[in-house]
Amino acid sequence: MDVMNLIEQPIKVTEWQQTYTYDSGIHSGVNTCVPSVSSKGITEEDEACGRQYMLKKTTTYTQAVPQSQGDLDYQMSTTARAKRVREAMCPGVTGEDSSLLVTQVEGQTTNLQRLAEPSQLLKSAIVHLINYQDDAELATRALPELTKLLNDEDPVCEGPGRAGGRTGRGEVVVTKAAMIVNQLSKKEASRRALMGSPQLVAAVVRTMQNTSDLDTARCTTSILHNLSHHREGLLAIFKSGGIPALVRMLSSPVESVLFYAITTLHNLLLYQEGAKMAVRLADGLQKMVPLLNKNNPKFLAITTDCLQLLAYGNQESKLIILANGGPQALVHIMRNYSYEKLLWTTSRVLKVLSVCPSNKPAIVEAGGMQALGKHLTSNSPRLVQNCLWTLRNLSDVATKQEGLESVLKILVNQLSVDDVNVLTCATGTLSNLTCNNSKNKTLVTQNSGVEALIHAILCAGDKDDITEPAICALRHLTSRHPEAEMAQNSVRLNYGIPAIVKLLNQPNQWPLVKATIGLIRNLALCPANHAPLQEAAVIPRLVQLLVKAHQDAQRHMAAGTQQPYTDGVRMEEIVEGCTGALHILARDPMNRMEIFRLNTIPLFVQLLYSSVENIQRVAAGVLCELAQDKEAADTIDAEGASAPLMELLHSHNEGTATYAAAVLFRISEDKNPDYRKRVSVELTNSLFKHDPAAWEAAQSMIPINEPYADDMDATYRPMYSSDMPLDPLEMHMDMDGDYPIDTYSDGLRPPYPTADHMLA
Repeated sequence: MDVMNLIEQPIKVTEWQQTYTYDSGIHSGVNTCVPSVSSKGITEEDEACGRQYMLKKTTTYTQAVPQSQGDLDYQMSTTARAKRVREAMCPGVTGEDSSLLVTQVEGQTTNLQRLAEPSQLLKSAIVHLINYQDDAELATRALPELTKLLNDEDPVCEGPGRAGGRTGRGEVVVTKAAMIVNQLSKKEASRRALMGSPQLVAAVVRTMQNTSDLDTARCTTSILHNLSHHREGLLAIFKSGGIPALVRMLSSPVESVLFYAITTLHNLLLYQEGAKMAVRLADGLQKMVPLLNKNNPKFLAITTDCLQLLAYGNQESKLIILANGGPQALVHIMRNYSYEKLLWTTSRVLKVLSVCPSNKPAIVEAGGMQALGKHLTSNSPRLVQNCLWTLRNLSDVATKQEGLESVLKILVNQLSVDDVNVLTCATGTLSNLTCNNSKNKTLVTQNSGVEALIHAILCAGDKDDITEPAICALRHLTSRHPEAEMAQNSVRLNYGIPAIVKLLNQPNQWPLVKATIGLIRNLALCPANHAPLQEAAVIPRLVQLLVKAHQDAQRHMAAGTQQPYTDGVRMEEIVEGCTGALHILARDPMNRMEIFRLNTIPLFVQLLYSSVENIQRVAAGVLCELAQDKEAADTIDAEGASAPLMELLHSHNEGTATYAAAVLFRISEDKNPDYRKRVSVELTNSLFKHDPAAWEAAQSMIPINEPYADDMDATYRPMYSSDMPLDPLEMHMDMDGDYPIDTYSDGLRPPYPTADHMLA
């Protein structure tokens, strides 16, 4: 049968709708009442209905009414009711010249209209069923001929034409066939028939790939787009080699072709197994990244989501995006657009790229921190979440970035919320941005950052993902910037010391314990904090940790094995941290007495033999403070500290040598003159020959103002990769009515794991 004739067949359905009125009563209103035994027709049935209505509703008629007038009123009311029934049950059946009494009150539904609803639904269902069956039959019968027409290979004639050259008969035939198939693909029944024909889908793909005609390209991409709404269609496109052809169409100058191609690829990436690899092999990323320069927000939203699907968990894809200028284009979108869905999808791509060591600097240098920060106050929770995670991941390479004042203030404000993800990201970002950055430390301190961080610690409970970066941030804020003393006092005034000291208890993770030790050391620099720290029993806890860590380190040394890392922390670091904190605490006389009574001097003397220079320095420092008391000085001497201290006089570390000299000078005060003279000569020859100031310092027991180990103010480790964030807000449907695809959400994607996510 001729294809064009097949297309016209649905007209017969319309004719049937207009003429077929006596089969079931749907259109005519026949038999809307129970049929009478006498079979007198419609008038008698209407009369029966009318009489029943009058008996029920009317009580004003009496025998006094003249018979002729009553018959006339009765006939008029019966006729009007019959017409109303027909009009309600079957609209359009009554004549245009009929005049009906209006019984409906505006804004209300009449009983007749309510009774007519099932009838209208039945009518609609029958019409749809007939149309569906006709569509399916039409498509099935037309498929072989349409496939043949799409494969028409009549050569193209040369000459001027619409698309750069006049098309020959073959191109015209192919274009018309593509238009017909496109129309068929818009109806569900015929679309399913098309999906069931691999030959036709392959012909469409081949035509799309080879055509130079813009209309043909538009029709063929539209066909594949319509088929991609179904899993069977996605599979048919994939098996027919549609992905390379669709990637090729991303270079089309026609906006509609681009839109159909990218949405079809998006559906394939979402739901078709193997599609991601096929797109990568077809150089899809190289074609998609330049599309970020378009200015259609909805088109960009789909494109960016495609990039996220391709880059997620694939390092090579991330590097391709970088090589094609992806970070700069993505940051531009975040800076200049306001469409929420676009910002959300773009932030997802940046979140994935933010764990790539090569992409991170590029994003930061393009102004990514500032662009992401401007959306932290958005009304969209999912956008805020993505921006927070991305900022967290980028923050360790953005410690020297300028212009982050507003971001820091917003992050401080975010610490007041109770959301675990928000607190995790905000504390981690603040920890990194305040690392070795005096300006940022001062800004956060002046904007109530200390109080907010303590609040976060109190709310975190046993969540180390929040507590550890919060402690690290406080450690940074309490040292080496103009407002450090203000921060040290603020911790005490906001009742943070008891909560901080409790974190020294096991079984907390060693990274958290190490950070807490460093914070306590900084808090001890403020004399006003000594009493609260002592009340919180910080000294016994530090000594207990010191003994445990030293024993572990000695055990490995005796076994001849290398000191292992426990959760990324070596026990020597704990030994150094505890000893350094006790050194600062020992400046207070009461604390010195408590440290001495805990029988710590033998351990400190033993630490003088350590192979770690920093441990030698802090051990000499704490002995220097303890030696101010005669009883402690005698104990130091009795433990045989003189020999290692004499060796440390020759240390390359000036602080270590000075501390050793001060201890030696103190313990020699009660010795006989000959011993004191020998010590004095040794000190002069080895250390103070060219440094009178150091000699004065040793004699007056002035503590050396050398900064604490720099590694205690290190960048917080970037534990949270954007490839696997805690992001439950994304696990819901995200349909948008004006999107030309069936599903645009994460609903079918697996949930992100909650483990430590270092791998990208």
